[in-house]
Amino acid sequence: MLVERDLEVRKHEQAHQAAGGEHAGSPAYEYADGPDGKRYASGGEVAIDIAAVHGDPAATLAKMQQVRAAALAPVEPSSQGLSVARSATVKEAQARKELMAAGSEGQSNSPLGIYMDKRNQVIAHHYQQAARPAPRQSFSLDI
Repeated sequence: MLVERDLEVRKHEQAHQAAGGEHAGSPAYEYADGPDGKRYASGGEVAIDIAAVHGDPAATLAKMQQVRAAALAPVEPSSQGLSVARSATVKEAQARKELMAAGSEGQSNSPLGIYMDKRNQVIAHHYQQAARPAPRQSFSLDI
């Protein structure tokens, strides 16, 4: 039982670290002593930097996308991971808002502005497709 828990904890924390890249620290583990005298990881955490990049909404956007991916990387994210993902999503939305405001001030000809315009068009198209009612299908059974 302790061996399985150790493996599960280590995989979980390593998933956070791998996806978090430069924004994630090294895993820190809590240990339990087994009846065989060995120590097994029974819990752990990875510190993830969720601070916005001051004065750079594009960098904040990219960082928050990676932070959210790191928080949700394990197969079964913890409640703490879900909380970090929610925080990153809020900061990501704020960064998008700042970028769109900057784009509407004449910066939409920048490479980022052009990218964001195209990206928003694609997203809008997907939402329109998803919002359309499915075509009616009728089946008849002639016996």
